[in-house]
Amino acid sequence: MSDPFVPQVGAVFSADIAVPEHEREVRFYARVLGTGERPLWREDLMNSHGLPIIGLGALSPEHAHLPLQWMPHIQVADVAASVQRAVQLGGSALMHAQDDDGRSQWAVLLDPNGAAFGIIPVVGAEHMPPADGTSTDAATPVGRIAWLDLTVADAAATQDFYRQVVGWSVEDVQMEDGDARYADYNMLGADGNPTAGICHARGVNAGLPPVWMIYLPVGDLAESVRRVEAEGGRVLKTMRGDDGQAEVAVIQDPVGTCLALARA
Repeated sequence: MSDPFVPQVGAVFSADIAVPEHEREVRFYARVLGTGERPLWREDLMNSHGLPIIGLGALSPEHAHLPLQWMPHIQVADVAASVQRAVQLGGSALMHAQDDDGRSQWAVLLDPNGAAFGIIPVVGAEHMPPADGTSTDAATPVGRIAWLDLTVADAAATQDFYRQVVGWSVEDVQMEDGDARYADYNMLGADGNPTAGICHARGVNAGLPPVWMIYLPVGDLAESVRRVEAEGGRVLKTMRGDDGQAEVAVIQDPVGTCLALARA
């Protein structure tokens, strides 16, 4: 995945959610993410370098209409044009912030499958966090959004929605389901690197909910999975690598929100 702190169309900048039982949720995420000898995440849910990658807010009456989904914030060239295009293609706008002159600042959208996501303007380089410590080099892992994907019944139509709304380009990923072959999709940012995946709800992705799944790396995946269940969450699916070791665990937090934990 591209470095999350890149000022370009299609780059995923951060993710947030507003939840009930806020104190319990903060404890859950602090415990689950803070594993390993050198945890990648702090108790305040900033990453190990003090950068705010994910935001966990209390669900207020103002935000009661927002779905319980982690919402990635994706940079686009023109927020107003993206909102208009999303609505034309069967999505909807849950929030659309504008300044006093009516210029769009940001928006929260739903795609036709009901998956929520945020869009923001391309962030100026001067507003990006310091590059030091945000390397995506696997030898020096840090807390970040390691990957992002969406599993839906009709991935072909969905990738076209995001291609038009976000400005991503598309790369086929050949898949197998028994004897059948089909294509899932990598969504590419302006630099040509994969930023997210859009997958059919079949094969290895069967049974996953149609929401944007953020993948957060942790220092000790086995211990994080143990803490998920100890803190009132559920493990929905575990995916293993060629070495037989667990690489990804799809989990549900105590209030029902889904995300994925990844081996750092």
